[in-house]
Amino acid sequence: MRILVDGYNVIRRLPELKAVEQAEGLQAGREALCAHLRAYRRARGHAITVVFDGAGGSSASSGAGGLTVCFSRAGETADAVIARLLKQGGGGAVVVSSDAAVAASALGAGAAAVTAEEFGARLEAAALGVLKGLEEEEEAPSAPAKGKGPSRRLPKEERVRRARLRKL
Repeated sequence: MRILVDGYNVIRRLPELKAVEQAEGLQAGREALCAHLRAYRRARGHAITVVFDGAGGSSASSGAGGLTVCFSRAGETADAVIARLLKQGGGGAVVVSSDAAVAASALGAGAAAVTAEEFGARLEAAALGVLKGLEEEEEAPSAPAKGKGPSRRLPKEERVRRARLRKL
């Protein structure tokens, strides 16, 4: 599974990362987020791309720990870069952002969207090594007795979305 992270959105939504950014600056905030994402990647094995806005670095670099870090070009936002990555084959991806426009773009491209706060809880669980016990156990309701009322099965799109999020 591929995870696309809206970097500054996540930093500014998670209290621990926000405190680091405010105390030590943007670079320290980026490094703290990347450290959390590397730990998450080691625990879960997913491909992770984190996208930051603008002129902070090169256009793309592959860092240690299998994490890809991208910076948007001058005049381009991280949101636009995420949308472009989704168009290039991100149908099975999960986008992490609390920005409603980014989430709508992800859903339109066939990807799942998770808020920064939800993903932050998963990052903490990975750091504590208890992710297995915290995985969601969302299952579709059991099938009703034959011929008794309307189907209770979730629509396919919703079942697929939930399956992707369980893998997170």
